[in-house]
Amino acid sequence: MPTAPTGYDPSLGNKFIFVTGGVMSGLGKGITAASTGRLLSNAGFDVTAVKIDPYLNVDAGTMNPFQHGEVYVLKDGGEVDLDLGNYERFLDIDMTSDHNVTTGKVYQHVIEKERAGDYLGKTVQIIPHITDDIKRRIREAAEGHDVCIVEVGGTVGDIEGMPFLEALRQFVHEQDEDDFLLTHVTLVPFSKNGEQKTKPTQHSVKELRSIGLQPDVLVGRCEQPLYPEVKEKIALFCDVPTDAVFSNPDVEDIYHVPLTVEEEGLDQYVMQELGLQERALPSAERNNEWRELVTQETTGDVDVALVGKYALEDAYLSVHEALKHAGLEAGVDVNVLWVDAEEMDGDHAARLERADAVVVPGGFGVRGTSGKVDAIRYAREAGVPFLGLCLGFQLAVVEYAQNVLGLAGAGSSELADEPENPVIDLLPEQYEIEDMGGTMRLGAYETDIEPGSLAADLYGGTSCTERHRHRYEVNPEYIDDLEDAGLTFSGRVNNRMEILELPDHPYFVGTQFHPEFRSRPGRASPPFLGLIDAALDREAEREEVSA
Repeated sequence: MPTAPTGYDPSLGNKFIFVTGGVMSGLGKGITAASTGRLLSNAGFDVTAVKIDPYLNVDAGTMNPFQHGEVYVLKDGGEVDLDLGNYERFLDIDMTSDHNVTTGKVYQHVIEKERAGDYLGKTVQIIPHITDDIKRRIREAAEGHDVCIVEVGGTVGDIEGMPFLEALRQFVHEQDEDDFLLTHVTLVPFSKNGEQKTKPTQHSVKELRSIGLQPDVLVGRCEQPLYPEVKEKIALFCDVPTDAVFSNPDVEDIYHVPLTVEEEGLDQYVMQELGLQERALPSAERNNEWRELVTQETTGDVDVALVGKYALEDAYLSVHEALKHAGLEAGVDVNVLWVDAEEMDGDHAARLERADAVVVPGGFGVRGTSGKVDAIRYAREAGVPFLGLCLGFQLAVVEYAQNVLGLAGAGSSELADEPENPVIDLLPEQYEIEDMGGTMRLGAYETDIEPGSLAADLYGGTSCTERHRHRYEVNPEYIDDLEDAGLTFSGRVNNRMEILELPDHPYFVGTQFHPEFRSRPGRASPPFLGLIDAALDREAEREEVSA
């Protein structure tokens, strides 16, 4: 197929699975897509993914975590939607910002090309210029992989998603029939009399068909598996085979979703429709590590206090997942106790004291920092295992400078105007930066680790590569004084402090980077695994005392 006048090459990529959602947002189409990818990967295929976000933001970097969930950071510094974190965890791959397509990115690129005269005086329009740029991005991300799964964010019918669905409609005609599959995820609710209702699904598919798209696979999100007669009704009214209608019922743990849809036969149907069955590994030879890991019996549990300011699990999703991964590796369940940093009295203080370990995650702004400092001091003085991430690392330095080093007015330049002793200060390269979006120290950097340190023991070597997202750092002018007072900076990038630890504490670790972004099921983040191991030791000691 020839290259389009816009420079778009429709020949890139192999097999594509597009995943759309209907009825309402937040249905779990991302987990459905990631689970499909996990099963295809188990069958021996090289799978990648693209997430389409129809918002006008260029990326997710400036979004409020309370409204949109955490900002996930990729290895190249891309600030993206949390769904890409799920893809990395389920598929065990490292993605780049090219795998996230937003309306802002697309329009910005097309407008810049127009201003540069690249369109040779033509009228620049949604079709073909915007739609071709959307398709170009998808195909370039898919190049070199067996299968590319593309999740279209939002809900069918949203006005901001229309250019993407139009690009998808065009995409269908550019692919051979067995190279393209459209999966539509919808809600199948229960009525008050216990009947599974199909009308929302029917209307959602009708909306999809009105713009020229016919789904090949329908996945019903529901409280319980779809009844056989409900599947038949959906198939009849939505013009798909009954075999193409699948259940995705609620489960206790999202890591069980691949097992659920595998039992439904979704992976086999997808491979059949894409002509992949002959290339797939025989069932007996497929990777079974995921199933073994997520269904293993646990030997106990530990309580971990998460001290933050957003009372929303999605705002700290990767931290929750990293704790879960460490628990899986240690063979225990991890109970996360939410502690509101602005409500450190009453129930929240009791949760902190009940916990076997404390985590203070990343964040921005002054709100809640006083409570976080109090939690850090409690963990340090009471010998409670502690892990501070990014802002949590910086606040651990502030707390130590205030209460151990005795520095009057010790603080962070981010949180106070001209503190008397700015032990945390702005990165020098940030002095002249005015724009907020995409301008922090972002992405993966290698850290040198002090031999013989706790960090070296955790990482099993003298270096690690982790992802960053910050504008402030430990002020180099105070490093010698802090270390003379007993704080150890065991990880550095030149004169930039990356890891801290307290040698005489059971487990007191802080990282300027975000280790949670590289944690995977079956490959837990070392600082999180160390925290859970230390929490188990503390739990055992407390049980001995109370016995």
